[in-house]
Amino acid sequence: MDKLSEIMAAKRQEVAAHVRTVQDEELSIHASKQLLGPSFSQALSPQGQLGVLAEIKRKSPSAGLIEDLDDPSDRAHTYAEAGANALSVLTDTPYFGGSLQDLKAVTTSLAAQGPHLPCLRKDFMVHPIQVLEAVETGARAILIIVRALKDEDINAIYRAASLAGLESLFEIHDERDLERALNAGAKIIGINNRDLRTFTTNLAISETLLPKIPKDILKISESGIWTAEDARRVRDAGAQAVLVGEALMRAATDKDALQALVKAFQMA
Repeated sequence: MDKLSEIMAAKRQEVAAHVRTVQDEELSIHASKQLLGPSFSQALSPQGQLGVLAEIKRKSPSAGLIEDLDDPSDRAHTYAEAGANALSVLTDTPYFGGSLQDLKAVTTSLAAQGPHLPCLRKDFMVHPIQVLEAVETGARAILIIVRALKDEDINAIYRAASLAGLESLFEIHDERDLERALNAGAKIIGINNRDLRTFTTNLAISETLLPKIPKDILKISESGIWTAEDARRVRDAGAQAVLVGEALMRAATDKDALQALVKAFQMA
């Protein structure tokens, strides 16, 4: 079993413990609420710059322990002060050390200061119940990993997100994934340069796939972005934003260095 299959099997077992039918009304009631700040896609489309989606994660299967955060909201504010455009918060516990409590802490703390950066719930979505959890904890977007799901599951999760007023980041890794994302009506597509089956990273994946994505879709390059040169490579290929996790997590202990790195990515 490859790593993605292992993670998805564990996630389905985890979610099965509290799966129930999610009514449309439970979702749509959230779409009408007044939200502070820009939408996820608006935040990641800054004029004349590459958008930076800064990720909060404690660990990963490829990197091991990155940082044992006491309070993820502190890191969220650090990212915001450094100029990040939006946030990605890991909520998977076994493999990434995150939780819904992390997401809630981040969104609540940011909202207390007024208009704020929109947050993506970064997790392995398998059922609409996770969409309801996401919107109830303040997320503005969810992740849909195309190759991990059947088309009917993609459609159900995407529909639930749309009803709840959330945007969906469709994550792809090859042309087949892209075709399926487009067929599902994706408006935001992220190219994961890391093969989630083997966890190897290659920016050439973005360089190959970005030109194949229609112009009206927001394009994000994910993983393997460490330097301004990396960001420039994917921007030249068509990326409008980059998702950066480990590089920013490790730089965040020095606020000046973090701000310089975020600005370097944006101006790549």
